[in-house]
Amino acid sequence: MWSSAIKDAVEKIRKNMDSFGTKFPHVSRDGAYLLNDNDDWTNGFWSGLLWLCYEYTGDEDFRLGAVRTVEDFRQRFADKKVLDHHDIGFLYSLSSKAQWIVEKDESARQLTLQAADLLLTRWRSRGGYIQAWGPEGDKQEGGRIIIDCLMNLPLLFWAGQQTGNPIYQEVAIMQAEKTRRYLVRGDDSSYHTFFFDQQTGEPIGGATHQGYTNGSTWTRGQAWGVYGFALAYQYTGDPAYLETSKRMARYFLKHLPKDHVALWDFNAPVTADTYRDSSASAIVAAGLLELIGHLEEGDLDRAYLEQGLKDSMTSLVRNYSTIGQEAEGLLQRGSYHVRGGLSPDDFMIWGDYFYLEALIRMETGNKGYWYER
Repeated sequence: MWSSAIKDAVEKIRKNMDSFGTKFPHVSRDGAYLLNDNDDWTNGFWSGLLWLCYEYTGDEDFRLGAVRTVEDFRQRFADKKVLDHHDIGFLYSLSSKAQWIVEKDESARQLTLQAADLLLTRWRSRGGYIQAWGPEGDKQEGGRIIIDCLMNLPLLFWAGQQTGNPIYQEVAIMQAEKTRRYLVRGDDSSYHTFFFDQQTGEPIGGATHQGYTNGSTWTRGQAWGVYGFALAYQYTGDPAYLETSKRMARYFLKHLPKDHVALWDFNAPVTADTYRDSSASAIVAAGLLELIGHLEEGDLDRAYLEQGLKDSMTSLVRNYSTIGQEAEGLLQRGSYHVRGGLSPDDFMIWGDYFYLEALIRMETGNKGYWYER
């Protein structure tokens, strides 16, 4: 099942390379990807898909396409084009860092280190956090951290390994600790965002940006936690991160509907019309592969998590993938920002990326581009 799904995905991405040209896919509308210039937080996922396809097939066309995206990211960095946010890791881990991992290209390594330095500029020493959005002192966004940032921390951890400079790891650990303490709730669910006093760092309270309510559990946020804490454990060996990833994974799997693919928020009213977010389940599948790889054979959670992985991936392939269809996307029924009315129930480029990352890891053992192999 996995190899057939990969083959179908690779052929779709090959066709998309021709039709997308130099543009980057974002989310879809009516079954067709909306394309943009390299100016969004999601653009790295297209680069990552091309690197995955190149490594899986050895096809030079995929390599050339991936390298072109890295050059585009190099120009974006030079122009400082829409880089005033925390998602630098999503952009440069899957583009230039991927090129470094695959080809050991020194210029790609240097670009990735520059990106890590840029991410460090979002550290707010007074409050003790990486500010997600907005300039320092911003009245609306100042003091906000979000759970998504866990997936940007591997860029800092990696930079620390590459340079030997402890500041990268110190900041990454402080951010991971703050996320673990304030965004993960006692029942193992999570807030999407949390606010702190910008001057003192005192906690103010949890909130949401894309979830159903401030106190609900947005499923994609929970997914970022599952994978993000597993990656924090990979870099640090701190058992608290491994345990937090397990707790969040158990919560996610326990609250899935019967077909094992997530709704957009675990607390949203459930009707026949409630939106799904297949991208959340794809992220968790990739995260479970990382998490399970760190568990001992006798770990009491291992069998449960392995079954959850199998159930979710089987459902994604059989019920949500576009296998055999003329389609640009790989996974149907993703949701970007339901309350904001942005592309619910359609293709999401990050859903495609994590779906293919999980498939290829299951088939070949390739662990993607979040850390050195």
